[in-house]
Amino acid sequence: MRVVDTSAWLEWLSDSTLGRKVGRELPQPGDWIVPTLVQHELARCLEREVSENAADETIAYSNACVVIPLDTRVAIQAAEIARERGLAMADSIIYATAIDTGADLLTCDARFAKLPHVVYFAKVAR
Repeated sequence: MRVVDTSAWLEWLSDSTLGRKVGRELPQPGDWIVPTLVQHELARCLEREVSENAADETIAYSNACVVIPLDTRVAIQAAEIARERGLAMADSIIYATAIDTGADLLTCDARFAKLPHVVYFAKVAR
């Protein structure tokens, strides 16, 4: 099982060089965990940066994966992770979802790079 962070989704969707590397690490939809917070971030970013249609198509694709809504248990775990690891709210919820489901986290976000159970692909400076 694997949670795919918003940063990895966006690289994959852009079909960048990094996105193609990320694409080789993506699980099948039945093993691909999508926190509802990632759906929110994708919809917001894609509507703003690409188009409403791109956002709709991506959310439709994500619904074929294992969608995990935020519940109280994960919210409390995320608060503890935020305090212990210094992560922002959204990052701590995404990471807590991975930990709670026994999954690893695929990301291109350097804030996660040194955390356990993370598969990290560094962005190249432009």
